[in-house]
Amino acid sequence: MRVRDITAAIEEFAPLALQESYDNSGLIVGRYDDEVQSALIAVDVTEEVIAEAVAQQCDMIITHHPIIFHPLKRFNSASYVERAVEEAIRRGIVLYACHTNLDSTKGGLSWRVAQMLGLENVAVMQKTSQDDIGFGVVGELPSAEPSEVFMRRVMELFGVQSLRHSDMVRSEVRRVAICTGAGGSLIDEALSSEADIYLTADLKYNDFMRHENRIILCDMGHFESEFCAIDILFDILSKKFCNFAARKSVCSRNPVNYMTK
Repeated sequence: MRVRDITAAIEEFAPLALQESYDNSGLIVGRYDDEVQSALIAVDVTEEVIAEAVAQQCDMIITHHPIIFHPLKRFNSASYVERAVEEAIRRGIVLYACHTNLDSTKGGLSWRVAQMLGLENVAVMQKTSQDDIGFGVVGELPSAEPSEVFMRRVMELFGVQSLRHSDMVRSEVRRVAICTGAGGSLIDEALSSEADIYLTADLKYNDFMRHENRIILCDMGHFESEFCAIDILFDILSKKFCNFAARKSVCSRNPVNYMTK
């Protein structure tokens, strides 16, 4: 199987044209005409994931986050980024990322989280020029749930060890807004959507003061909200190719650790 065949299947679902201008989605290491036998799917390229690919004899790694996000001036093993890229090149491992295009496409990360939570009537929260394309979604639970019960369900379902939230201004929630990853910039959209609760990540201190007593803001963790990228990419490849081995990484882990009282 050629790299271009694999990337074409992914980009049919999440076109590269949808990525943000600051992003670096697409083929990062390797060539489109390279032959590959199997791919490891992870959230990030790390030295652990590279070692896992070598152990599993995977010659391609597909991730949500691009390992090279800012220009590199040298390769001298000074950082994990340099070491991982150097090792991938030495081992002939192709690196490919599907980032903000997977965030904004219909059926992408926020859609998958909504599906996992059982939301209905799901729609894009911040639309681009195309229908059903954009960042974040909003939908409704089949019936209202007590706020704390819903938040604990989120913790259980997504492996959230510590959920940060604003004041519990709603005793029950039904309308839910979601933006996986860093979603502080969409708080106003969540408010406009009349959601009872907004699930996202990487909220700042002052963000928790912007709820205006109308919405519960929940920071469920960046990694926790985006871990489903592995399942989405696996589903794309396993449904498209019956003779290509796609594996889910077991070394893809949260770089954030929690200490609780």
